Amino acid sequence: MTGKEETLDPKDWEGLRRLTHRIIDDAIDYTRDVRDRPLWQEMPRDVRDSFAAPLPQEPTALEDVYGMLSTNMMPYPMGNIHPRFWMWYMGSSNFTGAIGDFLAAVQGSNLGGGNHSAGLIDQQVVDWCKQMLGFPETASGTLVSGGSMANIIGLTVARNQMAGIDVREDGVAGIEKPLRFYGSDQLHACHQKALELLGLGKASLCKVPSLPDCTMDLAALQAAITRDRAAGLKPVCVIATAGTVNTGAIDDLMAIEAICRAEEMWFHVDGCIGALIAIAPENKARVAGIEKADSVALDPHKWLHAPFEVGCALIRDRGAHRRTFATTSEYLESTERGIASAHWLHDYGVQTSRGFRALKVWMALQEHGVQKFGRLIDQNIRQARYLTERINQEPALELTFPTSINIVCFRYCTDIASESDSKRVNTEIMLRMQETGVAAVSDTTVHGRHCLRVAINNHRTVEADLDVLVSEVVRLGKLMQEIPAN
Repeated sequence: MTGKEETLDPKDWEGLRRLTHRIIDDAIDYTRDVRDRPLWQEMPRDVRDSFAAPLPQEPTALEDVYGMLSTNMMPYPMGNIHPRFWMWYMGSSNFTGAIGDFLAAVQGSNLGGGNHSAGLIDQQVVDWCKQMLGFPETASGTLVSGGSMANIIGLTVARNQMAGIDVREDGVAGIEKPLRFYGSDQLHACHQKALELLGLGKASLCKVPSLPDCTMDLAALQAAITRDRAAGLKPVCVIATAGTVNTGAIDDLMAIEAICRAEEMWFHVDGCIGALIAIAPENKARVAGIEKADSVALDPHKWLHAPFEVGCALIRDRGAHRRTFATTSEYLESTERGIASAHWLHDYGVQTSRGFRALKVWMALQEHGVQKFGRLIDQNIRQARYLTERINQEPALELTFPTSINIVCFRYCTDIASESDSKRVNTEIMLRMQETGVAAVSDTTVHGRHCLRVAINNHRTVEADLDVLVSEVVRLGKLMQEIPAN
């Protein structure tokens, strides 16, 4: 052998210890003081330029690397751990979960499978998700990157189970009749993407009209199924939504389950927003029926507030789940003893290499207990009702859709009646609140009406934060109306 052998381990372990202690101290302060900082701020040009630097060829001291991040990264977050971030539905993280991610990275296990502690923790978290939703012990599940992938897992199993052929052997070209999936017109866009990826095409998704409360019109669903059967198509799956992304509306899960059983169809629930209401004592009845689903997608990085990223797909039929994804490779043969003596977790999804996503969820649930997370969900729903009452009491504001769970849709009422002027004013209100770092909400258009959208999925939010939001929207709305349109 020629040349000196190298490693990535530090030469000075004690120096690393001191720097790591400093980083942890800074991280605790950063989290503790989050309310005292702007939620978001635009990056100066020199900060942006720093991320366009060329590939480093020579080493830089780790302390200097951390210094660069302290200056150029930490002050410029998306903002979702801030108590007034309600823009997108993504949870607000927790420090214990961050420690879990750190320990998972230090241990460095690949969760593709194998006989080791991380694999058991992964499966325990899946089992806990089953318990939270009332799924049977015999069901299976897998941790994935988030809701989009969890829905893809569920719909892939549905396709393979309902196609009437061996899709893995013959491919989608062998399917005799075109398959049809059904979901409301409020369905998340990931479902269209999933069906495109599954080779079924956008045309395989039937968008069922929603009612004024944004839930699926079940009469229209039944009519669509009947019509498609008569046209020679094969209805195979209804995608119910437990919390739509626009307004938080929850489809009638019990009624949709009954339709699926009568029509011999797969019952999938997109529960990425609302599935975990099942653990909330004051509101769990809202998702009654989710425990009867054939598959469910949920997101621990939302109402369990795990740091990004972790989603979960649950499948009632373990055999169907495994048949959809399992492969036998000569380089991954099981053994009676040793590291390869446990089953392969990658047999339940598309990733052979899988990160240790479970630990951050496991640690937070151990620390706080599931009941506290249930109370926090109820708290967010109460806060949405509080905000709704504040909006209804304010003449300058208009509630645009009924508040179902924790998403509130409203807008500032302009003196000018046109929809375009209303959109201009409300969009500018939204942007100015973001740019000043006061609060972050999003906007959307539902049933042709543009509105601001407040998704209260934040364990740090208090009612006083919602008072700030109302006051700021009214203040900016009055200001915007004084500024003429371009």
